[in-house]
Amino acid sequence: MVTPLHQPSAGRHPRAGAELTLADPERALIVTYAPAHLRPGLSALFALDERLGMIVARTTEPTIGLIRLAWWREALQRLDHAAPPAEPLLASLATNVLPRGPSGEALAAIEDGWAALLDAEDVVVRHGHERGGNLFLAAGHLLGTDDDRIEPAGEAWALADLAHRHSDAAIRTEARRRAAEIAGQIRPGSWPRAARPLGALAALARWDAASDGLRRQGSPARLARMLVRRLTGR
Repeated sequence: MVTPLHQPSAGRHPRAGAELTLADPERALIVTYAPAHLRPGLSALFALDERLGMIVARTTEPTIGLIRLAWWREALQRLDHAAPPAEPLLASLATNVLPRGPSGEALAAIEDGWAALLDAEDVVVRHGHERGGNLFLAAGHLLGTDDDRIEPAGEAWALADLAHRHSDAAIRTEARRRAAEIAGQIRPGSWPRAARPLGALAALARWDAASDGLRRQGSPARLARMLVRRLTGR
């Protein structure tokens, strides 16, 4: 059984009304592109993705990993009808994300994209759609935008990320091919201001899908590309 090669450690989880500390410097940066009152919610969404990824990366026994992921799926679903448990990340999602549109059920769907790496069924398709597509859709709802490029951008981003993390060369190759295909079909043109945080990640996904070289997250060239997307929407 293979899992992603590397997953940044999870950040700290302070009080529910505060922003969470993200391990990924690029996602930490795009959180600052959002209006201040939405940043705690956006950082919570990305922290959830990091937490699920960390479970997969640290799993040596797939069955145990799937059980841990299932706990998160059920806990997220319960947010729709019950108060969150004493878990700071769940509390932050309940406080900063759910009141703005995304449901706990919608957030729970992200888990299946990570579970695909452990149960090895339709790995590439599920990871792209369930992890990336659902994560970006939730972020779009939070940001108050429904641009039709958001879901495919999320798929391309997740697959480009998988292509640089997975230990199986065949999966890396297929993930990169599919990421490039999806990114190439995304409608060109300026992204609306509300969606520019996600557009910045979409720009990096297109870049990452085009190369199998070493990815230097947080490098000056990548940050410059993100800044251009933030300022111009292109």
